[in-house]
Amino acid sequence: MHKKNLRSAKMRSTTEKGNFNTSSSTTALLSSSMTKAVRALPLDELRKRKSSKWRKYPSDVLPLPVAEMDFPIAPAVKASLQDMLDRSDTGHLGAFPELFEAFAKFSQRQWNWQPDTTQIRIATDVGVGTVEVMRTLIKAEDKVMLNSPVYENIWKWISEEVKATLVDVPLAENELNYKLDLDAIEREYANGIKLHILCNPHNPVGIIYTRSELEKIATLAKMYGVIILSDEIHGPLAYNKKEFYPFLSVSDDAKEVGIIITSASKSFNLAGLKCALIITESAMLKEKINSMPSELTSRASLFGAVASTAAYSESDEWLDGVLITLNKNRNLIKKLIDSKIPTIKYRIPDFGYLAWLDVSSLGLGSDPAGQILERSKLALNAGILYGPKHSNFVRLNFGTSEEIINQAFDRLVKIL
Repeated sequence: MHKKNLRSAKMRSTTEKGNFNTSSSTTALLSSSMTKAVRALPLDELRKRKSSKWRKYPSDVLPLPVAEMDFPIAPAVKASLQDMLDRSDTGHLGAFPELFEAFAKFSQRQWNWQPDTTQIRIATDVGVGTVEVMRTLIKAEDKVMLNSPVYENIWKWISEEVKATLVDVPLAENELNYKLDLDAIEREYANGIKLHILCNPHNPVGIIYTRSELEKIATLAKMYGVIILSDEIHGPLAYNKKEFYPFLSVSDDAKEVGIIITSASKSFNLAGLKCALIITESAMLKEKINSMPSELTSRASLFGAVASTAAYSESDEWLDGVLITLNKNRNLIKKLIDSKIPTIKYRIPDFGYLAWLDVSSLGLGSDPAGQILERSKLALNAGILYGPKHSNFVRLNFGTSEEIINQAFDRLVKIL
């Protein structure tokens, strides 16, 4: 690489919003000296796991694609599951109001928002919940909006499972700083959008919407008769808790038009336990949601409800410890890019453990993730999964140890 290109790439790898400042963006998190970082498990232990992340690839591949963390689960969650096993309590899931109470109190502590527990119901998982909500509220071929680049399964839920008409209004982007294109969204609302799936906060680009953006979306949705389905599965992983706003908390309009679907699966690493929540604040939407089949709840897992309750009620300290580790990791990614491969463009994410990397400068062709896997035995998610115009991106999961992250970049450097 030419020195001039390296210097310009270094400048591109840093953006105003993405620059991490410990004093401003994680003050609340880091101010407690009592909080201990949660350490990821060593690689030899992780390879014994039976989840798809660790079984999909041969043992010589380092897998960093799936949004699943490499940490031990929270002690309270583990104890709650062990208690169930000790009593052979492995039956069907029925009414579970303690989960709703736990989530409401968690939301109050985290975001100063306490949902109405009478307007919460359980779903099998966020994907099943989203699909069933769409089937309940709209007809096949109705228009449903998403905002690319966005979590790959949202595309499938809309077009393949519900058979709705998918309308993509891409995020506006400037040097990897993304935001909602409100003018374009309003134009499409006026053209007959029935439902808008909002990824809040937004995976994979790593942004958290401002309160003003969400208020505007709510106002427009009420004006044009659009229902907002807000996927908030990553909400608890915001580095600055004050920056994340549950959609239903932002305005009276949001309460009228909004539905939140969320789960402890991403923030507490419980995806395999199958339990999500559907939340409304409107009597009309509550009535419609409650008309969905009761099997939506009974097909969720009793273990999932128990574990989620323990996560929301007893695991705040564990979550803060995970965020301390992830905070170090998101900055480690930047350091490794600047020192090893500065032509990669990267914006430090505002939440979670997913790095959105523009690798167009590396000369890896139309399928960089495929080339990286073949040549370096490093598995990443291909950017094209999140939108047809993003084949030059890859998504890297840094919810792991510093050792594994360093190894990933060593593998990447070797092929360049």
